[in-house]
Amino acid sequence: MTMSNALLQFSYAPVIGGAVSLLVAAVLYLRVVRLPDGNETMNRIAGYIREGSMAFLVREYKVLAVYALVVFGALSAGLGVLAGACFVLGAFLSLLAGFVGMKAATYANVRTARAAMDGSKPNALLTALDGGAVMGLSVAGLALIGMGALYLALVGKPELSTALHSFAVGASSIALFARIGGGIYTKAADVGADIAGKVIENIPEDDPRNPGVIADNVGDNVGDVAGMGADIYESLVAAVVAAMAIALTAPDAAIQTLVPASDSIATARAVAVALPLTLSSLGLAVSLVGIFVARAMKAMDPATVLRASLIGPPLAIVAITAVVLPMFGVSQGVTIALGAGAVGGSAIGLLTEYYTAWGPIRRVAEASKTGAGTNVIQGLAVGMQSVIAAMIVIVIAAYVANYAMGDLGQYGIAMAAVGMLAGTAIVMTVDAYGPISDNAGGIAEMSGLGKAVRDITDELDAVGNTTAAIGKGFAIGSATLTVVALFSAFNLEVNHARIAASMPLLDLSLTNSDILIGILLGSILPYIVGSSTMLAVGSAAGAIVVEIGRQFNEIPGLREGTAEPQPSKIVDIATAAALREMVLPGMTAVLAPVVIGYALGPAALAGTLAGALAVGASLSLFMANAGGAWDNAKKYIEKGGLAGHKKGSDAHKAAVIGDTVGDPFKDTSGPGVAILIKVMSVVSLLIAPLIALR
Repeated sequence: MTMSNALLQFSYAPVIGGAVSLLVAAVLYLRVVRLPDGNETMNRIAGYIREGSMAFLVREYKVLAVYALVVFGALSAGLGVLAGACFVLGAFLSLLAGFVGMKAATYANVRTARAAMDGSKPNALLTALDGGAVMGLSVAGLALIGMGALYLALVGKPELSTALHSFAVGASSIALFARIGGGIYTKAADVGADIAGKVIENIPEDDPRNPGVIADNVGDNVGDVAGMGADIYESLVAAVVAAMAIALTAPDAAIQTLVPASDSIATARAVAVALPLTLSSLGLAVSLVGIFVARAMKAMDPATVLRASLIGPPLAIVAITAVVLPMFGVSQGVTIALGAGAVGGSAIGLLTEYYTAWGPIRRVAEASKTGAGTNVIQGLAVGMQSVIAAMIVIVIAAYVANYAMGDLGQYGIAMAAVGMLAGTAIVMTVDAYGPISDNAGGIAEMSGLGKAVRDITDELDAVGNTTAAIGKGFAIGSATLTVVALFSAFNLEVNHARIAASMPLLDLSLTNSDILIGILLGSILPYIVGSSTMLAVGSAAGAIVVEIGRQFNEIPGLREGTAEPQPSKIVDIATAAALREMVLPGMTAVLAPVVIGYALGPAALAGTLAGALAVGASLSLFMANAGGAWDNAKKYIEKGGLAGHKKGSDAHKAAVIGDTVGDPFKDTSGPGVAILIKVMSVVSLLIAPLIALR
């Protein structure tokens, strides 16, 4: 047996690794739920948050179930029952990961507050991390189990390609609906509660008299736990599937360069197909170790622990790969491509942290001295500046990966995306930690636990805000590389069908009018999603402000704190708005490639993907980072960073307005646009054989 054949013996690693990660997630979940859960008031508030979160998920899942059934029928009719079933599998595993993570987060929040009440910051950090780890391990584990099972069942069969593409479409479309629906909910509740509470009623954040506070805390879970989980799950699936799709259709001569000493083209292609899954399994193993290392570091500074947790595992994976892959005869170009993605992801994370947590936010805060207008102008400028550096990093990573792999450069770019997402489990762990800590602070405030407790939860929450911004940078950066790879896979798939039909290759030159028309059409689509989600948040937030005002005016004693608010009404408004308004952007992403592909042909669709990628990647980065800068500028003022302008001052009120604009930017529209370009790409890849001859 040659060494390259030996590498194929690890084909079971994704399924086994995924199963182990789910087992560890179950152990951590049981540990969290068995921790002390606080006093009666804390548990009552946590119960409201848990009930609201699960109620939203149930209603959202009912809507998505109808969507899944419709698409299952359409795919079964067009591509066969296997395609429909794989779509449902990809969608189901995404929803399952969100459900499990949500359950863990809504138990961990009150227990984190309880640990803070006992005066133990290390235990509070550990509880929030364990709650987040359940989500992180579930996301990575279920993704690898799904793709690994399909690979094992269909390896060597022509149906493998369609099965993987359908699985990716299921993961991507559910991620879009979950991220946008959750984003609309969380930001409508957040903006509505902030305007009604801080601006109109002039009461503190998380004040128990504000009926929007519970909905705001529910939103942290549905948007930043379940929604972000679906986003990261889909990112990992799309990156791996892109690499596998290229491996299945790349020319023989290019494939041979991956394993130069291989005894046959068939073996080299088999290695190329299996390698993304195998390396993702390695990433899961390293992430598991990283999670337990982070747990052991609980007594250290939380910011240091979480930053190291995000940056360390991808770099460790590259180091291991550099030693192991040559032993199996695999080109070191793969290691360089992985390294380009891992280093690029870390660089984007650090750049995101800089623009949303350091010098730039101080400039936004300083601009608040002269009013909301200058605050907004400065925040917009910071967001635009952040795009420049991040996009240069992505371009460098793509160039290095492409160059390192030579004739198989497209595969190298896909592997760079895999490298960027190699630590998916720990990235999602740290990301889910943020809303758990935020909820813990809200529970502490509403329960009247005192300043000492809030000092602990506020520190954990502040770190969570930073890591959430870094997580968004990872997600958007990996999305961009993944879409470049998916674009290449789409072209290979189309040309594969055209060669079989003795037709000329697809003309991708800019002299082709179909390409130019497609680019212009593609540039429109991110703005459709961005504008529709912004309007959805604004409309729902306005309705919430009206309802909160009604309760303050009509419930005797609410302002004085002697009466209970009615948070369920706010939850209902936000839920109904989210489920209603997520339809347009979701269907835009799914239907646009189908309509353009069938109406205008594959060249126009290729141009559409290129236009959407260029505009969508920069727009999503701009919105996410501008929103993060506005948010942290407000918090900077609240902590006393702006001398002479404390909380409640005119400068602070201006910063609150900037943060109100930034909330849907960073948590709804920006992530929605990033998912849009991935959904369009995987849908295009799926329908490529059907439109190739048009």
